Order: sequence, then C-alpha cells, then structure tokens
Amino acid sequence: MRAVGVIPARWHSTRFPGKSLAVLCGKPLIVWVVENARRARMLDALIVATDDERILRAVRDCGVEAVLTRAEHPSGTDRVAEAVRNVEADIVVNIQGDEPLIDPGLIDRLVRALLARRDWDMATAAAPMVRREQVAVPGVVKVVCDAEGRALYFSRSVIPFARGAPEGIGPVPLYRRHIGIYAYRKTFLERLVATPPCELEQTECLEQLRALFIGARILVLDSHEQGIGVDTPEDLEYVAQLIAEKMGSGSRPGAEAGLRAQGGQNR
Repeated sequence: MRAVGVIPARWHSTRFPGKSLAVLCGKPLIVWVVENARRARMLDALIVATDDERILRAVRDCGVEAVLTRAEHPSGTDRVAEAVRNVEADIVVNIQGDEPLIDPGLIDRLVRALLARRDWDMATAAAPMVRREQVAVPGVVKVVCDAEGRALYFSRSVIPFARGAPEGIGPVPLYRRHIGIYAYRKTFLERLVATPPCELEQTECLEQLRALFIGARILVLDSHEQGIGVDTPEDLEYVAQLIAEKMGSGSRPGAEAGLRAQGGQNR
C-alpha cells in the first residue's frame, strides 16, 4: 500500500493573499509545513500542489516535489485530486498548507487507520474543546460521531445543541473541534471530486460535507492538539510567538493554543 501526502497551497487566500510565502521565523510558511510533513514515517512521497510559480519555486528549492494545478478549484480536496491524478497511490493525505506546526505523528496515525481497516473511505481528526468561547465560533468547526468513531455531521454551528442551556451550549468536553487534515483512499477521492459540491457543502463552506452527502464512512481520530492554522497576518505573528516561546524550550505548542485556531476548512 502506497501513501502519498499532498499539501495544497494557493496564492489567492481571501484574508491573507500570498500567505504561503509569508516569512515565519526566517523561512516561508509553506516550508514549515513541508519540513514537518517530511517527518511522517508512513508517507512514501510528498507533493505540494499550487497554482503559483512563486510557491512552486520555493518548495522545489527545499528539495520537495511541487506541481502546478488549475487556479479554479472549489476546495483543497479538488486541488489534491488533480495533483495525484497520474500518481501511483492507494492512500492520499491532504495536509493543510497553512498549519506550520502540523504533527507528523497525526499523519502517520491517519495512514495506519486506513491500512488497518478497509471499510473506511476516509480518516480525519478532532480534538476536545478546551474553552467555552470556542464552541459558538463559526470558524471552529464541530463534529459529532457515533460509537464507532464515524462522523455523523460537521458544522460551524453548535452541535450538539444543548436544549435548555444558555446559547445551547452544554458541558465543554462534549464538543469536538474538527482538525482539517484528511486521508482518503484514492479510489474514493476520485469519486468524491467527480461529484459536484452539494448544497450542504455550499451552505456551510465545508468540503467534507460533500463526502458525507455521498455516503462516505469517515473515521474521526482523537487528537490532543487542536491545530494552529494561519488565516491572517495576526495569526502569523501569533504562531511566531509560539515558536519562539515553546519551540525554544523543546516543547510543542498544544491545546492551549486552540482558541486562536480558526477554520481553514475550505481552501
């Protein structure tokens, strides 16, 4: 079984154009993502899929394969699928291009999950909420699962809704924040991108809802880290502070940074 990691990175981010090449502690943001993803042991290859020559050159300069894709993709998943169309792979991991501190161990866990059980079409991850303020934030995507860990629904709204509680919010540990990393069986990925975006996906701007709409079995793994996405210049400054404060002491920024982790679910 061959697993390939793909990092989608487009230039025209709505809130932060060109963020892939924004300098973070001395090197481009995309290079931080690449360097962490390269530490994953379960990937046989790593590719950056971009719509911009500048990003392409920066990635190739650090010794990683990069391919140019079309600019007009409705989601990062569609960009990933184009990048691996002619690549031999059984499992494809979509690694967000704006998470500079992505945990390589999580990438490995996702690949192992699909290797262990062939009845899963996809695997992703979620972390328990740590602060009540997170629950009602639309940029923090929530997920609810069944007893097997299969995703039932993803939403920017408060799910589950606690009837009778203020703002519909129950005990904070009940809520799980979705982390936007996906491992797909390539055969399912091809089926997914051949399907037009559904009304649910378009309404919530969440590409994973297209997968649920066509009946995907999505495994949601537990994670202790909530992910730290860079969507704005302010986020970049925040991550730089975390790197200076946490990485200098030999530790990784973790769940305490979760409140600042925003959206990043539909690129």
